Amino acid sequence: MFAVVNAAPRLSPSLLEVRNLAKVFQVNGTPKAVLEGLEFSAGRGELVCLLGRSGCGKSTLLKILAGFDHPTSGEAVLEGARIVRPGPDRCVIFQEDALFPWLTVAENIAFGLRNQRLGKSAASDEVQRFLDLVGLSEFGNYLPREISGGMKQRVALARVLILKPKVLLMDEPFGALDAQTREEMQGLLLRLWKQFSHTILFVTHDVSEALVLADRVLVMGMSPGKIQEEIPIDLKRPRAKDHPEFLSLSRRLHAALRPS
Repeated sequence: MFAVVNAAPRLSPSLLEVRNLAKVFQVNGTPKAVLEGLEFSAGRGELVCLLGRSGCGKSTLLKILAGFDHPTSGEAVLEGARIVRPGPDRCVIFQEDALFPWLTVAENIAFGLRNQRLGKSAASDEVQRFLDLVGLSEFGNYLPREISGGMKQRVALARVLILKPKVLLMDEPFGALDAQTREEMQGLLLRLWKQFSHTILFVTHDVSEALVLADRVLVMGMSPGKIQEEIPIDLKRPRAKDHPEFLSLSRRLHAALRPS
C-alpha cells in the first residue's frame, strides 16, 4: 500500500477556469489552429498535470494563462477576472531556469521582493527562509554558473514561491534534469505544495511524472490541441511506480497519448 501523505487542503470552488479557448497563429499567411475548444478548471490548492506530446499546444496554453499571450477566442479566468496581462498572482517556471547570471542565488530569490514594502532586514530573513526551504542554505552567495542544474531549478522555485502566487504555472521544469535529480525535485515540489497550498498547473510529456505529481491529469490531443481525456489520480502519496494501480494508470495514459 502507499504511505499516507496528506495533500494540501483543497478542492474548493474553481480558482482558474479556461472557457472555450482557441489560439490561431498565422504561418506564412495561412492560419494554423494550435488550440481549439479548450475547457477545464483547477480548484484552489489542486495540482493538475497537462500531459501531451510535443507540439500539442501545452506551452502556448501556459503563456496565455500567464498573460504573456492572448487567445484568439474564448477566455481564461482567475477568480472571476479575465486574464489579459501578467500578474503576481501567477508565476511561471520554465525548463530553462532563467536566472540572472550576474546575481547571486540569494539576490535572484530576492529579486521579486523589490516592489514589496519590506524592510531590508525582513527581506533578508524571508530570502533565508526560502533558501532553507529549497535546501540551499549554504549557497546564497554563489552565482548561477557555480551551481548544478538541479540547484538552479531550486532557486527558480524559491524565486517564485517567495512572491506567494495563487497559481504556479510550470512548463516541463524538470525535463532537462537527470533521473535522480528529477525525482528529488518532484519530491521537493510536493513538499512545498503541501506547505503553501497554491494551485499548480504542471505541463509535462512524461507519463510517470504526471502520475507521481497530479491530482488530475488532463490529456491533450493534437492538431489542434484540445483536452481529450480527464483522468483523476486517486492514489495516496508518495506513489510507488511499481504498484499495480500506478502501472494500470500508466497504461491508460500511454494509450490516451497514442494518435487516433
